[in-house]
Amino acid sequence: MRLLLLVSFLFCFAFAKAQTYEVGLFAGGSNIIGDVGSTQFIDPVDLTVGGLFKWNRSDRHSFRASVIFSNMVGDDNDSDDVSRDLRGYKYNYNLIEASVGIEYNFWEWELYTGKPQIVPYIYTGITGFQYEAFRLDQVSNQLVEEDTDRGLAIPFILGVKYNIAPKLVLGLEAGVRYTFTDNLDGSNNEDFENVSFGNINNNDWYVFSGVTLTYAFGRKPCYCNF
Repeated sequence: MRLLLLVSFLFCFAFAKAQTYEVGLFAGGSNIIGDVGSTQFIDPVDLTVGGLFKWNRSDRHSFRASVIFSNMVGDDNDSDDVSRDLRGYKYNYNLIEASVGIEYNFWEWELYTGKPQIVPYIYTGITGFQYEAFRLDQVSNQLVEEDTDRGLAIPFILGVKYNIAPKLVLGLEAGVRYTFTDNLDGSNNEDFENVSFGNINNNDWYVFSGVTLTYAFGRKPCYCNF
């Protein structure tokens, strides 16, 4: 009997708080931190939408996967920098990303307690993205689309979530993605290095900020009280 209780306890412990899943949507805006357009770090401009899935492995962390689509817009006329405003470069293209990683809760997140909860969290992992690469055309002195390119990024997301219903979770988050390219804004196309401009020693970042709405499902957490 003691052995049975021990095995039951270990089994229950292994799966405790681990059978809750969330699936839902992200909606918000985007901006690029680079050499063209606004100099604001968080400046959501165009519509950004996507889907996400979470596996709540414990009350403190979740495995998370997402796919997000955005229209990336940058215009020097929106900048507070006089030199950019006079230059007048602009771009407008689509970007899609897929990301996997870990979401960590600053304190316990237990969906099935029946009590209202407000919990801040952070997320990081690895992101792959595809975008339309631009370059500077010397004839028109404007940015023109060159081809489609791909890259990797490291996401850093800070957010807060609230269970608005027993199985519905509303979140508010802002996240930067550090990329390994300096050409999200067309300033440093590797195939046209002779027309590079801006700070070519710093890679670009892009930012998604918005809201998430997820639905929780799956087996309720198992708590073993012996």
